[in-house]
Amino acid sequence: MEGASARWRDPAFRRGVQDMVGPAMGIAAWGLVTGVAMVKSGMSVSIALATSLLVFAGSAQLATLPLLAGGAPLWVVWATAACVNLRFVILGTQWRPYFGHLPRARRLRLAYFAADLNFVLFMKRYPRPEPAPGQEAYFWGGAALNYPAWQLSSVAGILLGDRVPTEWGLGFAGVLVLIGLIGSMLNTRSTWVAAAVAAVTAVLSYGLPYKLNIVLAIAAAVLVGVAMDHRTPAGAATADDRT
Repeated sequence: MEGASARWRDPAFRRGVQDMVGPAMGIAAWGLVTGVAMVKSGMSVSIALATSLLVFAGSAQLATLPLLAGGAPLWVVWATAACVNLRFVILGTQWRPYFGHLPRARRLRLAYFAADLNFVLFMKRYPRPEPAPGQEAYFWGGAALNYPAWQLSSVAGILLGDRVPTEWGLGFAGVLVLIGLIGSMLNTRSTWVAAAVAAVTAVLSYGLPYKLNIVLAIAAAVLVGVAMDHRTPAGAATADDRT
């Protein structure tokens, strides 16, 4: 408790909270959409609440909902969720220079609360891949606002899902939120190319059953992105990140 209290008083923690204030509004909208979608898909309130609290991965939840509702094989659901969340493996490797020296238990806690916008804001605040004072406090500052913004809005969507008319078009609002989140992460040439490959692949393979075009698009994007990163020299990659 003493360590947590000291972290909350850290100026870096307060900066993390301040930087997350604006994005948290989009996170809340996304959480609301996801909560409503889970209930509208036929999922019980208890299972939807457990999913929100335990999974904490909105994009994976949205991607697997049509599969669950359509009675897709379990392996397809698991493969889709795994592919959608592959990006966290990549984000984790980017965080390793900062947090790799921490004890495993602390790294596991960081991994659970890691999110896309946490990553974007953290990398903007600490562009040099090396440990520095305040980094962990800054991470927890962002997570302290990001996590409740998601969970509270998701739970609200679950509890109010049956009262939200379909005519409100919340599904389209969720798409807009996702587009905004993705746009904030397109800051290098490799991410732009990977996003373009994913979009083209998803459209060309749209006719596949069980939404397998999503899995195929993610796999293609990951392969292209990794290949570009390996072919780009370290110095060039750093220069490219600044453009």
